[in-house]
Amino acid sequence: MTADEPPGDPDVARIFAPVAVEDTFAGVLTEATSVLGQIDDPVDAELWGSDLIGALAASAAGQASLMDALAGSLVPAAETASTPQSLALLRVFAAVGSPALRPAAEQAAARLAARGVADPPWAATLGSPQVGECWHYADVGGRQESLTMTFSYGDRQHAVCVLIDHGRGGKIKDTWVAKAAGMRAETEQAARHDPRVVFEMIDAAEAGRRLERAVSAGEAPEQPDQVDDVVAHRALLHARLELLLSPETRC
Repeated sequence: MTADEPPGDPDVARIFAPVAVEDTFAGVLTEATSVLGQIDDPVDAELWGSDLIGALAASAAGQASLMDALAGSLVPAAETASTPQSLALLRVFAAVGSPALRPAAEQAAARLAARGVADPPWAATLGSPQVGECWHYADVGGRQESLTMTFSYGDRQHAVCVLIDHGRGGKIKDTWVAKAAGMRAETEQAARHDPRVVFEMIDAAEAGRRLERAVSAGEAPEQPDQVDDVVAHRALLHARLELLLSPETRC
């Protein structure tokens, strides 16, 4: 779930699927209480929320149905709970939820904060990391491409990485998140010593375009761990794509 060691059980899918999504909400609030109070890094909160949304998607009729259920049922339940952890949950949904979920979560969070419920220390910056260096490397035949985009919350850096399978129409084969310190140097050095690999630095706008094409092409994970990775990171990946494509980032 996290870029380092998770603060709790990373396999939230085992907790919530495959029962009806509405029947999981009490468990979601319980999980939020046990996990979000321990998190001090914004990206860990986002990863937890992305993993949660991916796990709940397995019990929903579709992504739109899930977001409707979250906005119409879980968001009000979190507001009614009126605890710091339920406010943290709302902040996470406002950061990595779909465009349909975010306004409901943001408004409920604002009401809780106005009533004096304490925000988590990472709330102010959640969902708005600074975009850093981006690069990609691929085999010389162009069959597969690894796209890496770095972001930072203050001095805490993380990288969002996507493996794109051009042999299957440019679809996403795997996605993962890692701490970014030293990652570029290690990747560049490895590529320098492998004539079968092409490494190239790209700007954020180009990274956004490449990621947008991959997201539009769809998902094609093959191994069970790739399936888990793609599902768990989908919401965060989409949120980072919006950030890369935003006018502020392009400037």
